[in-house]
Formats: sequence, C-alpha cells, structure tokens
Amino acid sequence: MMHNQPSADARPAFRLRLSCNLVALAVAALLFAAATLWQPRSVAAQSDPAPNSVAFYKQRVRPIFESHCYRCHGGMNHRGHLSIATRAGLLKGGMDGAVVVPGNAAQSLLVHLIRHEGPADDPMPMPPPPHQKLSDADIATIAQWIQAGMAMPPDPQRH
Repeated sequence: MMHNQPSADARPAFRLRLSCNLVALAVAALLFAAATLWQPRSVAAQSDPAPNSVAFYKQRVRPIFESHCYRCHGGMNHRGHLSIATRAGLLKGGMDGAVVVPGNAAQSLLVHLIRHEGPADDPMPMPPPPHQKLSDADIATIAQWIQAGMAMPPDPQRH
C-alpha cells in the first residue's frame, strides 16, 4: 500500500485549488500594475477651456470682472467712460483711450492698472482703494485671456 501518494480523487481537487490560486494571483498582479501605472487626469484639467475660447471668458474672466469691476465699469455704470461688459466697450476704451490690445497683454493698460503699475501720468490702480487688489491668479487669468486674443460672446445687437 502506498502511503505517500494522494488518492486519485484528491488530485483533481488539488489541481483546481492550484488553478484558482494562480488565477487570483494573476488578477491581483494585473490590478496592482494597473493601479500603479494608471495616472488619472484631474477633472479640472479635463474641463479647463483654452484661453482663446469664449468658454474661458465665461468661466474664468467674466466672474472676475463681475466681482471686482462691474460695479464701476459694467451695466449702466461707465466710470471714466469705460464699459468692460462687451468686447466693443473694451476695445473702445475710456477717457484715456484703449485699455486692451488683443494678443498683447504687456501693452494693455488694463493689465498695468490691475497690477498697480501705473501709468505714471495716471497712477490710479484698479480697483481703486479702498477695494483690494486682484489676486495674482486673477491678474494672470485676465492677462492670459488678453494675450490669447480676448475671445468673448458676440456683443448684443442694438436696434
């Protein structure tokens, strides 16, 4: 009688357990590799509009203007004869002339004013005191939008 050999009935069960263990190990290895190698993109990165798009203006620029600028330069208020609510208003400028140069943020008076950089003959920063200066991130957003060409929704038609 052979005592060291498993019975014929035990061999298939042993092979089945071994196969299941190997499959489970292989699946675990694949999941580990996938989790290690997969780099998810953030939702913000997927939905950030390009600076040269109307969506960038609507989602990023207009909220800054509405929060910090419209009380004096939007709607019916046009201090300094400047309206920033439309592209035409921005391009026309105010009493000091044009405030933006689409495609050239460095030459845009608006950028200099919100950075509190002058000009020398009219050093009033925007927004004027006692209001807080825009954050560096907000200033960068506006400069990026101007540099990209100032995409905005079409101006409302007047009849």
